[in-house]
Amino acid sequence: MLKVTCLGATQTVTGSNFLLRTDSGKKYLVDCGLFQGPKKIERRNWSDWDFDPAGIDALLLTHAHIDHSGRIPKLVKDGFRGRILTTHPTAELCRIMLLDSAHIQEMQAEWESKKRKRQGLAPVDPLYTQEDAEKVMEYIHPVQRDEMIELEPDLQVRFRNAGHILGSSIVELWTRDQDEEMKVIFSGDLGQEDQLIVQDPHQILNADHLFVESTYGDRNHRSFDQSKEELLQAIMYSARAGEKVLIPAFAVERTQEILYILGEFHRQGRLPDIPVFLDSPLAIKATEIFRQNPRDYDQDARALVSRGVDPFDLPDLTFTSSTQESMDLNARQGPAIIIAGNGMCTAGRIVHHLKHNLWRQGCSVVIVGFQVAGSTGRMLVDGAKKVKVLGENISVRAKVFTIGGFSAHADQSGLLTWIGHFRNHPKVYLVHGEERASTALAQAIRSRIGFEVHIPQWKESLLLKPRQEVEEVFAKETGEADFAAATYNSVIDVERLIKELKKKIQDPEWAKNLDEEDLDRLQSWYQDLQTMLGEKDA
Repeated sequence: MLKVTCLGATQTVTGSNFLLRTDSGKKYLVDCGLFQGPKKIERRNWSDWDFDPAGIDALLLTHAHIDHSGRIPKLVKDGFRGRILTTHPTAELCRIMLLDSAHIQEMQAEWESKKRKRQGLAPVDPLYTQEDAEKVMEYIHPVQRDEMIELEPDLQVRFRNAGHILGSSIVELWTRDQDEEMKVIFSGDLGQEDQLIVQDPHQILNADHLFVESTYGDRNHRSFDQSKEELLQAIMYSARAGEKVLIPAFAVERTQEILYILGEFHRQGRLPDIPVFLDSPLAIKATEIFRQNPRDYDQDARALVSRGVDPFDLPDLTFTSSTQESMDLNARQGPAIIIAGNGMCTAGRIVHHLKHNLWRQGCSVVIVGFQVAGSTGRMLVDGAKKVKVLGENISVRAKVFTIGGFSAHADQSGLLTWIGHFRNHPKVYLVHGEERASTALAQAIRSRIGFEVHIPQWKESLLLKPRQEVEEVFAKETGEADFAAATYNSVIDVERLIKELKKKIQDPEWAKNLDEEDLDRLQSWYQDLQTMLGEKDA
């Protein structure tokens, strides 16, 4: 038996945090992320913990994004002394990301204190400091992916590839009570199949309980190829107008993907003669960590490296590390591509570039990631004519391009595919999504796959027990509908095999062994499917 209390990322996208209590009395956390977005949500960062940080035995960290890791310094500051288990790339990324987050906390506290001083009020302290962030590193214990780790005699954990960002993981947990074993999975953030740089999410077949993200549970992304073309259109639009292309991008994964694509455009001769500036000290450091971890690349990225190509470089790329270099970009005349954080346009250098360029006809703002409700990025996506930037109301005359195909999150179709691989009907808990997205995904799971679904409330506690075999129960209750669910799952399996076959056919060494019998098998299978579709349509 396992008690799970949902302390974050419930009916909202940020603040991922789950408290686990075992029968032995030990306590564990999955993630400890920062709440981001509207002030009502962000105020949760300052609330008292719903547990004693000193009583937590270990923290299982799915990945380095701040909405999953950003409150760890506060956790350590308030008494946590357990182990933080995560993958090696996540450990490396956390060092730079948590220090950057701490710097932002200090700057915001300083700004707020100056404002309060003018009002005759007492100063405020930051949520945590850079010193607090440094202390986190003492407790991080990197682990190998796919390795079984014993947390206690009746509790084991394993980290699987989530395909979201470098080092991102799905957490598998096994608990044992006498002779009964139970498996619980936390998906973390799941990536898309065929996403750039990182490998596809690991497919898991069995679980009793499944906590899965639902960020894009209510929609599907545009195709990746279409999204690349839209990015090129945005670049050409501003290049012709002699204005800047602003790309608000998260420092980890999205920035590296944009650099990868721009490099691809350059090698194809499609990128105009335009300078590119990576204007984010954090993203510059993260890019170097990416370069140092090619073992985590997918097949295509490793192939580039084997040919001596740096996937994150191109001739006109400049890294602007200093504040002065960043300020100089706004005085610079002529077209340029500027990639800067943060990705939701709520802080960082991007807000200064928005202030100087949003009002300029011919400028492009390219939105390439999820924008939480209430953020400046979300307002731009929703078509706002004016937005407040650094205290000023700025007219939006720039052209806003919203490109969903670059998302590091699986869309509804991708989530259904991943969930559909489970063969023993786990109970599904939808987290890490706004209410609308979670509700839409829940309806799709129930109707297409036939799994039981629950959307937890904030601070809701769930008592998890081993699930009984349910396939026969579903068959009796749903009759023909169960065949639809089984057929859907089989289609997913077929799609996976087709995808694998397409990749293998492109390998000359593998393809040279194909013969007429193999072609006959495929043609026979194709004809069977045609017959099946024809019979059902009739």
